[in-house]
Amino acid sequence: MAKVYFIGAGPGDPELITLKGINTIKKCETVIYAGSLVSKEILTHCTSTAEIYNSASMNLSEIIEVTKKAVEKGRNVARLHTGDPSVYSALNEQMEELDTLGIEYDIIPGVTALFASAAALRNELTLPEISQTVVISRIEGRTPVPADESVERLASHGGTFCFYLSVDRFADIADTFIKKGWNPDTPAAAVYRASWTDERILRGTLTDLDEKIKESGINKHALIIIGHALGGKGSHSKLYDKDFSHGTRP
Repeated sequence: MAKVYFIGAGPGDPELITLKGINTIKKCETVIYAGSLVSKEILTHCTSTAEIYNSASMNLSEIIEVTKKAVEKGRNVARLHTGDPSVYSALNEQMEELDTLGIEYDIIPGVTALFASAAALRNELTLPEISQTVVISRIEGRTPVPADESVERLASHGGTFCFYLSVDRFADIADTFIKKGWNPDTPAAAVYRASWTDERILRGTLTDLDEKIKESGINKHALIIIGHALGGKGSHSKLYDKDFSHGTRP
């Protein structure tokens, strides 16, 4: 029986899709991709006879209808999502529709924009004695955020904070962090279109990054990272310390 494959297509760079993702695309006769965010170069892995749909101009009902018809014809379907399907991908409602229809599906993970951003910044997000927690969130907008996950609640804790879909509200985020006792000089960064050829990196602090964002004209497609891990030089893991005993080293 034909199957649907939700594939994490990576953050932008067409080489940041997994080998499994590429091999799966090659065996799918129908491909639906998030056209506004997934590199068209990834479509070069499609078969010459594949039917290709850009979901940027489709609603959920249309996506499911295309999927249903393809599976009924015995055609495997590749559903390409930007980054990793588990993070801000609208994956859940698609799976629920497929469950209702009795259509089988698999999920193939991908590289999310957060990790592409950390690579661009040349930064480890979890530094010993500085930060061992990474929080992924977004500020409330048209999409609501649970009350116990508001920025006010998150800022009450330590760690490294990564905000998707929130670059245009950085001033509000920074103001909340400062009011919650964070040092105004806490490092912060904005990475625009991480891993794309037009990637841009803005570095600053809770105090001055907002002005840099405004001057840049960036108002979407950027990820915000806040935390002392961004400036954590000199913090070293014990993993490869010659004087630290291990059961095994990776």
